[in-house]
Amino acid sequence: MELILKEDVSNLGFKDDVVKVKNGYGRNFLIPKGLAVLATPSAKKVLAENIRQKAHKDAQIIEGARKIEEAIKTLEIKIPAKVGSQDRLFGSISNIDLAAALEKDGHEIDKKYISIKGGTIKRTGPYDAQIRLHREVIVELPFEVVPEKK
Repeated sequence: MELILKEDVSNLGFKDDVVKVKNGYGRNFLIPKGLAVLATPSAKKVLAENIRQKAHKDAQIIEGARKIEEAIKTLEIKIPAKVGSQDRLFGSISNIDLAAALEKDGHEIDKKYISIKGGTIKRTGPYDAQIRLHREVIVELPFEVVPEKK
């Protein structure tokens, strides 16, 4: 079944992408939730016209995302955490904590666009995260988890 996505769907595609999915997934989940519509020939023509009109607006958005990318690359982020024996953390560090650290530095980024390689962090040390500012602009952000000063 061929569908046109109306919103970003994780592990499937972005808004306005034409995707092929199994019939049940499209009929029972994507279409009823309003995440997609059938990709009929007329719907594809409308989509092509909309994409053409959005191209100019997208160029400005990408330019803004590139500026944010350059600003984020210069940051040196250290997240303090309570530490027990052998550098193990009490609790864990996740994308929520990284979003809060970025917000302290003046960059408000939604936690759903941040993914930490390896999931949650349970030890101190250097780590990497990916921040998706736009479908074409993804930033690799190194950061470090350090012991909290007493």
